[in-house]
Amino acid sequence: MAKKVLVIDDEPEMLGLVKYTLEQAGFEVHTCDNGRTAWDEIAKVRPDVLILDVMLPGIDGYSLQLKLSQDAATKDLPIVVLTALEPSKTLFQKFPSVVGFITKPFKTEEFLQIVQSAAQGRVGS
Repeated sequence: MAKKVLVIDDEPEMLGLVKYTLEQAGFEVHTCDNGRTAWDEIAKVRPDVLILDVMLPGIDGYSLQLKLSQDAATKDLPIVVLTALEPSKTLFQKFPSVVGFITKPFKTEEFLQIVQSAAQGRVGS
């Protein structure tokens, strides 16, 4: 059975690229384009891995990560932060569930390697 990935990003082109890349690698991919509906989408999809942008309308990625880390049902969900904001990396380093941090634009091979490791429950960087 394919691992489920939920991608939360407000850029339609980025959502399309990430979805295509992950589907080609055999993942079941769900998408969400804002922070307001992200929590409901996480509860509905119950992903194996979450790909999270930092700058989102509604609730930003950091606030969403904070909420995820405080909820027993989601605190161990592996998260890969995918953002153009390289300086935000230090904000996310305190969360053990953040297993990867990728800066846009990204190399497809590196991105896939990090997501596959996260899906297998291994912590990357």
